[in-house]
Amino acid sequence: MDSRFAGEYRSVFKGQGMEFAEVREYQPGDEVRTIDWNVSARMGRPFVKRYVEERELTVMLVVDRSASEGFGTTGRTKREVLTEIGAVLALAAARNNDRVGLVLFTDRVEHVVPPRKGRRHVLRLLRDLYVLEPTGRATDVGAPCDLLTQLLGHRSAIFLMSDFLSRPFEKPLSRLVRRHDVVAVQVTDPAERSLPDIGWARVADPETGEQVDVDTSDARVRAAFADAVRREAAQIAQLFTRYGVDTVDVATDGEWVTPLRGFFRERERKKAKG
Repeated sequence: MDSRFAGEYRSVFKGQGMEFAEVREYQPGDEVRTIDWNVSARMGRPFVKRYVEERELTVMLVVDRSASEGFGTTGRTKREVLTEIGAVLALAAARNNDRVGLVLFTDRVEHVVPPRKGRRHVLRLLRDLYVLEPTGRATDVGAPCDLLTQLLGHRSAIFLMSDFLSRPFEKPLSRLVRRHDVVAVQVTDPAERSLPDIGWARVADPETGEQVDVDTSDARVRAAFADAVRREAAQIAQLFTRYGVDTVDVATDGEWVTPLRGFFRERERKKAKG
């Protein structure tokens, strides 16, 4: 999977600039603007400057580990989906010689792996992504946003991965996007979008433990639930739009490869348009 995304990742997330590599003799097809006129004058024939991309890009994977991520009604949990996406992004960054780091969070920052390069570092990061268990249960997206605003000194690419069933986080997000390229990866489960008609059911909030009995056979109850879900989703979408945050929407009842590749291609299309 990492090889499948590595090229698309590189085309979208460029490095910090271009680094001078060498001067070589002009060849047909070289751009005139790359000619080094001083060297060409001394040698009596045209030479051009060659540059290579200076990657030195920092990628941070910020992954929600709250209790709601353990929810899933299709054989897969939201946590499993986000873990797979995080692993692929980490490997794509490593293949492009970028620094990659990890932040796991609940209602607090649970674990931080500072960004570094190298195979051993990425393997350590993947191990932590798959095996570390959190101590908190609730969700506060603002906590890792505040941390990274303080931690990262230069512009970085940040993948913020959650269901975003969180305490308000607009202010921390607004501070983070001022300096960094933030991409939101939002995961949902079909049972969170609409209530099934199964009669009386006792449902529990995985983060607070609060329980409530619901008559799911009542059409008014199902309609009110669906309306509340739509309003909350619209609020989150408006928040990301307001701050220019691109989104990748994935679900436990579908594959995530197509949405992620769609994000890369849309980014590339926007860059081509200028």
